[in-house]
Amino acid sequence: MHRSAADGFDAVVIGSGFGGCMAALELVEAGWRVLMLERGGWVERGPHNWQGDGAFVRTPFYAADAPYSVHTGEPKPKTEKLCTCVGGPSVFYGGASFRFRERDFGGAPEIVDGSGAAWPVGYAEMEAFYAQAERLLGVAGEAGADPTEPPRSAPYPQRPRDASATSKMIAKAARSLGLHPFPIPLAINHTAGLGGVCQACTTCDTFACAVSAKNDLAVRVIPRLLAGGMELRPNTVATRLVADGGRVTGVECVDKATGERSTVRGGTVILAAGALATPHLLLASGLEKLNPAGDAVGRYLMRHCNAMTFGFFPRRPNPQRVHHKQLAIHDFYFGADEKGAPAGKLGNMQQIMGPQAALIGHVLPRALGWMAKVAEIPASRLTGLLSIAEDQPRPENRVRLGDAVDAYGLPAMAVEHRYTERDLAARKFMIRKAKQILHRAGALFCVNWDVSTFSHAVGTVRMGDDETAAPLDAACRYRGLENLYVTDGSVFPTSAGVNPSLTIAANALRAGRLIARGESSPVTAGAAAAGGIG
Repeated sequence: MHRSAADGFDAVVIGSGFGGCMAALELVEAGWRVLMLERGGWVERGPHNWQGDGAFVRTPFYAADAPYSVHTGEPKPKTEKLCTCVGGPSVFYGGASFRFRERDFGGAPEIVDGSGAAWPVGYAEMEAFYAQAERLLGVAGEAGADPTEPPRSAPYPQRPRDASATSKMIAKAARSLGLHPFPIPLAINHTAGLGGVCQACTTCDTFACAVSAKNDLAVRVIPRLLAGGMELRPNTVATRLVADGGRVTGVECVDKATGERSTVRGGTVILAAGALATPHLLLASGLEKLNPAGDAVGRYLMRHCNAMTFGFFPRRPNPQRVHHKQLAIHDFYFGADEKGAPAGKLGNMQQIMGPQAALIGHVLPRALGWMAKVAEIPASRLTGLLSIAEDQPRPENRVRLGDAVDAYGLPAMAVEHRYTERDLAARKFMIRKAKQILHRAGALFCVNWDVSTFSHAVGTVRMGDDETAAPLDAACRYRGLENLYVTDGSVFPTSAGVNPSLTIAANALRAGRLIARGESSPVTAGAAAAGGIG
């Protein structure tokens, strides 16, 4: 049975991304009274999303009120900002929706490398929730096309769009090298009658969808939650979790518009603010002191070791200017017996479109911003491949509290992160393979752009069976507090080699189901998983 606070809700969910929405869905559909707090506001949809200012980093949702410092060993730390909006980063993501492979849950020794990372659940327990998440997000894919695909209980909800001319060119080049490209499973709607229909534009990844055809959470799930009775409070910053007697008794908040402070209460509290903001709030609330694995809170941050490799072609590789983020390559996912490849797992390769001029302008110095328009000419000759190398969980990579205090009274967030030699070697090998494919497709030369963002951040409040090494148990319950759960990417013990969004969604559905059924204690959670809930 769930336990309601006398003057509050059955559950308070902090964050409206994949972890928050999917856990909330299970509770709402079980009849719980749910309050969702979201730091950002609604993203308006319309033709303006197709313009240069629609690029995520140029919008107000690249939150100026939530800057954090990034320390990578360079003399001066960088400043980054969080994505804060209703639906979270899903509003601006590219829709790639991969399941983890079965072996991703097994703890490859070359990845774990003494970190103690160990998944307390396996693919068999997750499969039904993957299928549910794919239905909720309307994922379009081709079952059986991925040579590393794990077992499936159901086909994809939609077939993928026909390959563009650009994708056919890259696929032909990859096959000539003995590789096996296949359609990326995408949470993009191609079917009339299911909502907005994809217009095959090139403003998809890092842009909100102007016609609501990308099945992000603000389009696909949050309306369902609101119709089911959930209360959503956007532009509300959670600043502290108050704990007493082994329970979270209140969530202190600030209304961004008015500055008004309040405390909300729920019988259950689900923290799903993202793999950076979630440990930040736990640490700012001092809750690591109540957890037997408290030293691990904020540590083991992973973000994949990613790079974009663009080929420059003599003619425009995409003269029709259509969407062509369509192909993935998994031939190196579990490793490669070739010179330069580190032993063991490597990762995923995905087709990407050439950069928008607006994004090129964003990374240029302000004095050279005028070059963004000029940059459209060379940018139109580019298309590329994204390499996603699985990174190792290391305790020194972490979220910690900084020295300053932000506008809401929270200690500033600081992130410390450096890739290991193995991370960099895996990425270097994948880049080399990407260049081979692009050259075979006709590229004159290639340029490389190492990805420095935390868009794939996971692992900072990991789950596990060892209560001294993992702050969360198998049901994602925070050890030391009986009514606090974490359901975002923070829970991952390892990052695997694919985009994390679908696994965050599936795991949050799993945890939400256990919470809703009252089966989230350490003993009953394991028994429920073994019984195949789903």
